[in-house]
Amino acid sequence: MSMRARVRTLGAVAVLPLVLTLLADAQTSPPQAPDPTAVFRGGVELVQMSATVFDREGRLVGDLEAGDFEIFEDGEAQELAHFTRERVPLSLGVVLDVSQSMFGQRIDDARLALDQFLADRLQPDDEVFVIVFNHKPLVEVEWTVGPRRLRNRLDAVRPYGGTSIYDAMMEALPLFDERTNQRAAVVLISDGSDTGSRAELRDVQRELRRSDAFVYAIAIDAPRTRPINDRVNSRALSEITDESGGYTEVVHDSPELGPATERIAYELNHQYTLGYVPTRPRDGSYRSIRVRVAGGEYQVRTRRGYVSERSAR
Repeated sequence: MSMRARVRTLGAVAVLPLVLTLLADAQTSPPQAPDPTAVFRGGVELVQMSATVFDREGRLVGDLEAGDFEIFEDGEAQELAHFTRERVPLSLGVVLDVSQSMFGQRIDDARLALDQFLADRLQPDDEVFVIVFNHKPLVEVEWTVGPRRLRNRLDAVRPYGGTSIYDAMMEALPLFDERTNQRAAVVLISDGSDTGSRAELRDVQRELRRSDAFVYAIAIDAPRTRPINDRVNSRALSEITDESGGYTEVVHDSPELGPATERIAYELNHQYTLGYVPTRPRDGSYRSIRVRVAGGEYQVRTRRGYVSERSAR
């Protein structure tokens, strides 16, 4: 059995081997995606990120070139060393609320939406894990290549208990250290505020700064049928998702989960992958990232920063 390839992330940094001549070539020609079959010798550290670009009307823009992008780390311009607008395989984590309030129609709608999302919206070479959570998280499905294989895998899940969103995210994010693909994302679905986590919001934010996964949250908020103290805290979810480059969408009830997951899938299927070699050595500091498109009125969503972990000695 062949040993499974792994991507080890250091903050938002994916350490990818590249020959130094690749960087020299990047100065005279548009950066290209590295050949995944090539054998590289030597190596440099590449900070890699996914980016989603919108025009002024909010439409996704998918036809930009490498020269259209500008990257800044702590305000200092960086040279683009890696670029592709082709869809690259995705490592996706699904984090699903199965607390008592999801009982009945909501869990049925969530199962249907996730079956359609995984089987019809993703690609066969993508990989997925699934965590379900109530008052504690449980890895329901470990990393599985081929999302269609997960159809109906949640049929036996029965909602009960409280809601521990932060604990579930703290369980999910370290799993990306064992992923196969460069690109990573989390889809979190919940219909309540956190009522039982041992972890706090700031713990999740701290972990996100050491991860390069986009996070998307779908918050089911039905004010007519829920007491005010049990409704989704969309502001807290936004503080998680915005940091990563994703977003939080609030829907009025579970039948809207299907269209919401479809919008996430469409975005994931139309992202750019960018990378640069930092001009400063790794020193353990947090570094901000800003990506913009030169000469156009575009909005770019990507990671806000990363922790530059010190090199192992």
